[in-house]
Amino acid sequence: MIARLRGLLVERGADHCVIEAGGVGYLVLASSRTLAALPGPPLEALLYIETVVREDAFTLYGFIDAAERDWFRLLTAIQGVGAKVALGLLSSFSPDRLAAAVEAGDRALLRQAPGVGEKLATRLIAELAGRLPHPAPGAAAIPLPAARSGAPLPPLAEEALSALLHLGYRRAEAEPVLARTLATLGEGAALAEVIRETLRELGR
Repeated sequence: MIARLRGLLVERGADHCVIEAGGVGYLVLASSRTLAALPGPPLEALLYIETVVREDAFTLYGFIDAAERDWFRLLTAIQGVGAKVALGLLSSFSPDRLAAAVEAGDRALLRQAPGVGEKLATRLIAELAGRLPHPAPGAAAIPLPAARSGAPLPPLAEEALSALLHLGYRRAEAEPVLARTLATLGEGAALAEVIRETLRELGR
C-alpha cells in the first residue's frame, strides 16, 4: 500500500492532481485545501496517501498533512460518509475547525459542507464525540490563560478573541487557534499581528 508519495506535480485539477514518480504518473484525489497548498507544476510535491482498494478500483487520496489524512479515515468509517463527502468536509474546514465544530455541536456549520444535511450533521457529531484525532506534535490546542477558570483573560488575548467573535467565529473554534498564535508570537506581539496571524490559520 502507498503511504506517502513524493514526485513532480505535473497536473492539478479541481479535485485531483497527478504526481509523477519513477516514471509513473499517479492520479491522486484530494481536498481543495490540499490542492491549494501544493506548489505550482512542475515542482516537487509530497502527499500523505490513503489507498483504497475495491474490486473495480484502486484509488489514491492525497493529503497535505497527516492530520487531514487521519480525519479522512475517521470520517469514511461513519455510515453515510463516503470519500466524496469526506473530501467535501475537508475542503470546507481545516482539521482544527472541523474538530471545533464537532465539539461545539455546531450542525449549522457542518451543513455548509457539500453533501451534508441535517441528519448527517447530527450523526457526525454523535459518532465523532470523544473520538477526535489527536493533534500532531506542536499543534495541540493550548487553553488560553484562565479561559476555563472564569478569571479574566490577559488584555491582549481578550481583545483578540473579542475581535474574532465579532467577525463571526465561534469561541470554540477561535480560542485554540488564538492560543497557538499567542504561544508562537509571544507576549510582546501587537494586537493587529495576533489577529492577522490567527485569521490566517482559521482560514486554512
